[in-house]
Amino acid sequence: MATSDSTPLPVPAPLAPKKENITPVGSKIAELNESRAELLNRIQGLKQDLQNWRSKLDTQVKIYRDELTELKKTLNVEVEELRTEFQELRNTLHQQQEDVTASLRNLGLQDTSEGAKDAENPKVEGEDVEVNASPIKENGSKEVEN
Repeated sequence: MATSDSTPLPVPAPLAPKKENITPVGSKIAELNESRAELLNRIQGLKQDLQNWRSKLDTQVKIYRDELTELKKTLNVEVEELRTEFQELRNTLHQQQEDVTASLRNLGLQDTSEGAKDAENPKVEGEDVEVNASPIKENGSKEVEN
């Protein structure tokens, strides 16, 4: 029991211009020109906003660059001051080391390890007295090592 649709589909009417739907071409052109002018004004405003933004951005970049340059100069000065201070400390420590070495030599001690120092400076049991074993020349004077 098959049923067939025998109702015909409506055929669209040919696209013939109807007089009711036609608006005057002049008014359409006027609307388009007005719309075009509005769009051009908006584009011009956006271009101006972009130019202002770029100008402000350039100003900010210049300010930040100047600040960074100043910070870099300050940092370089401080680093140089630290280098100078460390060099002075290094020189002072070196001088102190030389002074201690010279003092030890004057006392007849060598700048050696602790084990060797203990062997050279034996302590008497029960007393806190150190005995210096310094070399003595034949004439009785102390020998100074340089």
